[in-house]
Amino acid sequence: MGIYCGHFTFFIYKADYNMKFNSWYLSSFLISFFVLIPIITVFTSFFESTSNYYEILKNTFLIEYIFNSVALLISVLILTFILGTGTAYLVSFYKFPGSNFFKWALILSFAVPPYIYAYSLTAFFENYGTAFTILKSLFGDANYNKSIPKFDGMFGAIISISFSLFAYVYILARASFLYQSQNLIDLGKNLGFSKFKSFYKIILPAARPAIVAGLSLVAMETLAEFGAVDFFSINTLTTGIYNSWITFDDLAFANRISFFLLLFIFSLFVLENLSRRKAKYHFNARGGFKQKEKFKLTGNKSFLAFIFCFFVFFVSFLFPLSQMLYWTLKFPENLFDLQIIDLLLNTLYLVFLSSLVLILFSLISNYGNRVSNNKTLNILSTLSISGYAIPGVILAIAFITFIAWFDENIIKSLGFLSIKKLFIGSILGLVLVYFVRFYSLAFNGIKSGYEKINISVDESAYLLGFSKRKTFINIHIPFLRNSLLFIIILISLEIVRELPITLILRPFNFETFATTAYISASEDLLEAAAVPSLFLILIASFFIIITSKYILRESND
Repeated sequence: MGIYCGHFTFFIYKADYNMKFNSWYLSSFLISFFVLIPIITVFTSFFESTSNYYEILKNTFLIEYIFNSVALLISVLILTFILGTGTAYLVSFYKFPGSNFFKWALILSFAVPPYIYAYSLTAFFENYGTAFTILKSLFGDANYNKSIPKFDGMFGAIISISFSLFAYVYILARASFLYQSQNLIDLGKNLGFSKFKSFYKIILPAARPAIVAGLSLVAMETLAEFGAVDFFSINTLTTGIYNSWITFDDLAFANRISFFLLLFIFSLFVLENLSRRKAKYHFNARGGFKQKEKFKLTGNKSFLAFIFCFFVFFVSFLFPLSQMLYWTLKFPENLFDLQIIDLLLNTLYLVFLSSLVLILFSLISNYGNRVSNNKTLNILSTLSISGYAIPGVILAIAFITFIAWFDENIIKSLGFLSIKKLFIGSILGLVLVYFVRFYSLAFNGIKSGYEKINISVDESAYLLGFSKRKTFINIHIPFLRNSLLFIIILISLEIVRELPITLILRPFNFETFATTAYISASEDLLEAAAVPSLFLILIASFFIIITSKYILRESND
């Protein structure tokens, strides 16, 4: 660190804009390094001594944690692939009743986090639940509970997570399908391929990178999921991490399990990269790019396409929304008992602070990378955006571990008062972990905007006498305005839905819609969980509808 400080001092005195080590470099370096601290903490904590509980776990439940995590992951990936790719193919290649509606309506599933979907599923299919009430009102008294299927355990978790996350695959697959050249389709026709064979042999392979990217996001979210698997009492690595801290009060124990989960996630990245190493996904056509034309479906095919898309839309969004609305109307006292204004203000407060911090420091980091053009900094920045791939429960535990270590070994050794209360169980700590978790969203979003600004713009500004700071404020930020708005919406959506980080690090008596719903559901008070769940869905839907105009652009619509 002394080397960087030395160069920083030199920069101050020399004011040399061509230097690679300057204030922007240092700022970007420190931001990236801070984001990496939780990741480093997890790996270093693996080698610390832990309690006897770890040995007990290793010999008993660790295999179960790993097996359940793998089984859940594989099942969710298969189902989300079918749902996401199937709907994306239909709305991208065909016209049928409702196709224009479904192209944006299908992404509303993002508004329903897996844990809220799990509450809805249980409330509807449980004994004497909503399904029982509907059957009784239609057909009279009878023992319907025997014929009503039960969605619980592993099966319930798979359904909840899949219908909540399939939109990752849908959005990316649709974007790829939408801009595939008509030449690809014509090639299949010329070869005498059926529509199914053309899809399997030509269209699907061309969209493979996008689909794999979507499935990768699904995989990360599935491995990170806590609320749904905890509700269904499924022992996974994520619940193991949380319980090791809550039940055993052993941070080293929690970090040891976190290490295994991180290895799991990084292994998936390696396998995915290896699978794409020798593959080619471009198509060269002499006629150049030819815009794809949508084929109009008629008769039974049109009806089946509509039914499939409506089924996915209904099950993924309308079903949980209706269930939460039903419970809210049936038990209106829960609506009046809930401190809605306080929950809304708390949620918006976190959204505002986190968005402000993420946007500000992501802008600084991106600009630092731009003006420094340093390989070391680029590598560090690339590593720093891996925080989104790490489950929130791991980041929260790692943050507590680091603060405890820093407080004990640095702060107290220097004779200062403890800083634990400042960071643990505080808004500050919560925002800092949000920053690490969602840094990649802000950084990559701004980076994509910066890629549209030619470096000659900066050079022209310098020739006109603009300083780096003035160029940054007066030229870059106005150009990035739309990208910043999009990022703020995405961050807001993520924070509204976020559960484990908020649950672990929130101050005492500081609740959000997510934590309130979780606490009620964990106490088997599903009717009480309905009200905060309903508001969470509505708020998230609002952000999604605003976002949809950015992610659903078409040139031929």
